[in-house]
Amino acid sequence: MYRITAEHLNTYFGDTHILKDISLKVAENTVMALIGPSGCGKSTFLRSINRMNDLIASFKLEGTLLLDGNDIYSKDMDVVDLRRKVGMVFQKPNPFPKSIFENVAYGLRIHGNDDEDYISQRVEESLKSAAIWDEVKDKLDQSALGLSGGQQQRLCIARTIANNPEVILMDEPCSALDPISTLKIEDLIHELKKDYTIVIVTHNMQQASRVSDFTSFFLNGELIESEKTEKLFVSPKEKKTEEYITGRFG
Repeated sequence: MYRITAEHLNTYFGDTHILKDISLKVAENTVMALIGPSGCGKSTFLRSINRMNDLIASFKLEGTLLLDGNDIYSKDMDVVDLRRKVGMVFQKPNPFPKSIFENVAYGLRIHGNDDEDYISQRVEESLKSAAIWDEVKDKLDQSALGLSGGQQQRLCIARTIANNPEVILMDEPCSALDPISTLKIEDLIHELKKDYTIVIVTHNMQQASRVSDFTSFFLNGELIESEKTEKLFVSPKEKKTEEYITGRFG
């Protein structure tokens, strides 16, 4: 089953044509990596899935973008509900200036949950799923800002998981982290795909080859090639893909 389907997708910021006729499908419980040089449209595509681009007044979208067969840009789409189903982890960890516990509980509370037993249970489950429970279980009432960068990013992943999303979007989640923290996040991605569909933007070719099942190569707003990761890295069909992954440009 395909969780995300884009058909002839075009996006614009004002008069600037960003994404050009993108057709792409993401199967459930897989990791799709989006690769390509800076400014090629990867993050614009990612942010189209949860309508983050709507925050920019000049943004315009044409074509079709579906989540579980439902039109993400339909007038009937509840954007708050969409963003609960499609969680996002950003490039830099962005914990709230609250306790570790309240960082994870925050999303549950704003969606109207006031059952403290349920909230405590979800916080623990989410921290465990994000592979950080053992490091923070004795200091849940301490500020999240006291955690290391890698711990903060796993906390942000826990905060996303707490709302029971279907899809997790990751926009270069390891670019601000050291190699050991990066490895922990990559191990976590392998675990999370059992329960979630993940789309990750990364500049790191090795990371894309390690964590993803499928890879899509974007260039100048166009989708050049999308294929199983192993096949794309070993025997790409397109010369531009080969040149990019071997470091001859970009």
